[in-house]
Amino acid sequence: MTPPFLVLGLETSCDETAAAVVRLGADGRAEVVASVVASQIAAHAPYGGVVPEVAARAHVELIEPVTRQALAEAGVTLADLAGIAATAGPGLVGAVMVGLSFGKGLALAGGKPLIAVNHLEGHAVSARLAADLPYPFLLLLVSGGHCQLLDVAGIGACRRLGSTIDDAAGEAFDKIAKSLGLPYPGGPALERLAEGGDPDNYPLPRALLGRAGCDFSFSGLKTAAARLAEAVESQAERRDLAAAVQGAIARQLAERSERAMATYAAQHGTRRFVVAGGVAANRAVRARLEAVAAANGFSFTAPPLQYCTDNAAMIALAGAERLAAGMVDGLDAVARPRWPLDAAAAAAHPTHAPGRKGAKA
Repeated sequence: MTPPFLVLGLETSCDETAAAVVRLGADGRAEVVASVVASQIAAHAPYGGVVPEVAARAHVELIEPVTRQALAEAGVTLADLAGIAATAGPGLVGAVMVGLSFGKGLALAGGKPLIAVNHLEGHAVSARLAADLPYPFLLLLVSGGHCQLLDVAGIGACRRLGSTIDDAAGEAFDKIAKSLGLPYPGGPALERLAEGGDPDNYPLPRALLGRAGCDFSFSGLKTAAARLAEAVESQAERRDLAAAVQGAIARQLAERSERAMATYAAQHGTRRFVVAGGVAANRAVRARLEAVAAANGFSFTAPPLQYCTDNAAMIALAGAERLAAGMVDGLDAVARPRWPLDAAAAAAHPTHAPGRKGAKA
């Protein structure tokens, strides 16, 4: 299908129920016509984290009114859409099934093509929602469940350069925040606590220092910080530890990204660096990565804050670009709890042995 056209995006991979309408222009640029996100923070806060069953039930209740609101704000009906894009994974499989099943129903009822979108690909294109960002580019995708460096040549063409071998950066933020007694969601709370803290008062381990490649590891940092948190007494000490944790995470992201930049620059004539995912909303992390990009001659792009965290606009854009390339799916598309963007790399060089708990992707 040839743009311009409108696509409806649906996102239910974790604890946000979202729907959005995006227009893909003839020049390949995107316009967010409407974007609605219903957060479940209040529902999960008493448990200190996301409860999969609670999330799935909330999605069932919210997906229809949220979608109706997005269509109303866009001033369009189902008939005006060129396709329906829905997250098909990775994520909480019960939650993913809700949005994907609803998308299948809309596609069937309206006679529209269905595009089953990889949630990670949504993050990969999210910076293109508000910037004139051509392919290819080097991407650091960093969120609560994912941490990887990717060579993004275009839609459906992502090559993994490195990934976490244990915890993701966002997971480290959240779990360390919990150790410090901070409320859910922990990442933003830790960032607020870190303001004015002295990161040098708590030396923390530097994982994978000197190791070749572009992989990440945050489990050692998480354990060390949790042990230190048991001994802190004053608010000043808590603030210093939060600042040290934030600095350590930003440092590792910067160090491994700089390694990827060297590899990427040797293989490409372009130098574009993109950071996406929920952790990209952290100001200290973003500033550190922007400085590394500048020092290595790379441009720096990150999505606006509302598109860093989970949203449906990025799913709609990924779906629209896939639709323009003729990549559509049948109504038998399945919900996937794990779905690597670079399946070949994941199979050839798995970060975890079969049967072991590890990163979603």
